[in-house]
Amino acid sequence: MNAGAEEREFQAETRQLLDLMVHSVYSNKDSFLRELVSNASDALDKLRLEAYRDKDLSVDTGDLHIEIDISDGAGGDDATRTLTVRDNGIGMSRDEVVDLIGTLAKSGTAELRRKLADAKDAASSDDLIGQFGIGFYSTFMVADKVTLVTRKAGGATGTRWESAGEGSYTIETVDDAPQGSSVILDLKPADTEDHLHDYASESTIRQLIKKYSDFISWPIRMQIERTKPVEDADGEPVEGQTETVIETETLNSGKALWARPRDEVSEEEYREFYRHVSHAWDDPLEVITLTAEGSFEFQALLFIPSQAPYDLFMRDRAHGVQLYVKRVFIMDDCDDLMPEYLRFVKGVVDAADLSLNVSREILQQDRQIRAIRRRLTKKVLSTIKELRGQDPEKYRTFWTQFGRAVKEGLVADPDNRETLLSISSFDSTHSADETTTLEDYIARMKVGQETIYYLTGESRAQVEHSPHLEAFRAKGYEVLLLTDPVDEMWTGGPVEFEGKTFQSIAKGEVDLDDADKSEDEKKAAETEREARGKEYADLLEWLGGALGDSVKEARLSSRLTESPACIVGDTFSFSPQLEKLYRASGQELPPTKRILELNPDHPLVTGLRDAHRDRPDDASLTEAAELLYGTALLAEGGELADPAHFAKLLTDRLTRSL
Repeated sequence: MNAGAEEREFQAETRQLLDLMVHSVYSNKDSFLRELVSNASDALDKLRLEAYRDKDLSVDTGDLHIEIDISDGAGGDDATRTLTVRDNGIGMSRDEVVDLIGTLAKSGTAELRRKLADAKDAASSDDLIGQFGIGFYSTFMVADKVTLVTRKAGGATGTRWESAGEGSYTIETVDDAPQGSSVILDLKPADTEDHLHDYASESTIRQLIKKYSDFISWPIRMQIERTKPVEDADGEPVEGQTETVIETETLNSGKALWARPRDEVSEEEYREFYRHVSHAWDDPLEVITLTAEGSFEFQALLFIPSQAPYDLFMRDRAHGVQLYVKRVFIMDDCDDLMPEYLRFVKGVVDAADLSLNVSREILQQDRQIRAIRRRLTKKVLSTIKELRGQDPEKYRTFWTQFGRAVKEGLVADPDNRETLLSISSFDSTHSADETTTLEDYIARMKVGQETIYYLTGESRAQVEHSPHLEAFRAKGYEVLLLTDPVDEMWTGGPVEFEGKTFQSIAKGEVDLDDADKSEDEKKAAETEREARGKEYADLLEWLGGALGDSVKEARLSSRLTESPACIVGDTFSFSPQLEKLYRASGQELPPTKRILELNPDHPLVTGLRDAHRDRPDDASLTEAAELLYGTALLAEGGELADPAHFAKLLTDRLTRSL
């Protein structure tokens, strides 16, 4: 260790991660170079932007570039094969090196370690490098030692960081570091069986840059040794004499993909550009291009991923759209360009008329940005709708990965609610295996049915066994089974689709008896209901009093065919699941009393009616009422206020029955 160098231990999470990175099997170790070049490109973007914003920053931006140097170790047995990726971009301070490279200060580390450890084969682990943002650490797949030399733009001194990827690293201040960053890899020996290529080979590097990084807007240069004939004074080659010269070659084309016509860009180019902007390793599910002219001119190249990122529902997640102005990078993760519910969309927007000094605060008030956001949102939603109609398999992949996030827009974006409903899919009683669209649901509705019926709950298994479904299943009515937490939110307000309203079968009064009956039959049914009402009036009144702390009232039900009772809410009351969500977020809600509905044809209910008529003062009837209410609550997946008391009542009743 050099004098003045400080040795530090990696934090535990980083140490475990490095061990997995080094010893796990990856079929595509080439990904490290893509990650290093991408990081270098980001550093150059950030320097140019900072130079625009800070006129006092003393930096030279005249020749921003990425440089690759290789050494094949030909200097002797002790010579090291090295690969260096160098940029003259923004660079890093000592503290930034420690924060960003010495530790892994990114959420989801534990989940990443679990996925790496559980990966069954190379293919299942390849995508994790990009998915978890650990590009720099991927260098330890190909290097025995990694050295970083960096100096922050405008800084007086630089920093040297070095590690063998084991338990520690060294860090020291250096005086002669150039502006930017250099990553020097002491390469492992090439190993074909381990998919470890010769990264000190000029042809290998040229091939990888062309494959993965050709679109990078900054020049990627490499010094190439050439052998050429020696020329005489007249420019003629001298026979038998050659000389070695060093030439600098630019390896990439540097063309902005979003500015090129779609028919001139290959799928491979789009794929690699997606991986660059998203820092992911999966393939895009769909590519979206958009050019707008007129009052607001902009170009957009967007991607719908094929795989949801691990942090899709984390609070500190990053959005995915980068903002450029006239090809100049402005900011990563511009959340003003895309609504929150489309946060998984990745890509680039290049605006023609914004200021290069635009800030996040200014963007929030900018009329042009709001107009661009509206256009992008409609374009993404229309693309999803096209997928649903033209490529059902892709659509199923999309909805499986991102449907839960998209449905957030049903609450947050009322202007696009009809479109969002048209691209959404839902579980329903129609099929145990396939989801349904609302269009298909409406096409299957019974004659005269004007309502889309639904039931919310915590899981499909729970709602499928709910007593609320009994009459609907018996009479052949399809019911949507909504089990995502956001379903509780968007169904809570007035919602329509193609003129059809939504109705929870667990709220309000539901009467399916008259749907297919003639007028005479309806009158007869009404007469029968009135008679039933009188027959059970005393029991219902007594139950309302006996369970007054728990229920608002007791009434007869037309939605039950098998269960003795169920609990329903008023038409606009909170469901139990929605109450749970509010309380989990720290909001206190007053207790909601719901309605106990009884099945007048169930033996337990008729028995309770007769017992109350014959023994109205029997204390054991109150216990029976509590048990009836408790079982109805459990059947819908609710929670008992006093489980111990309920268990004691049930135990005592079972004991007496033996």
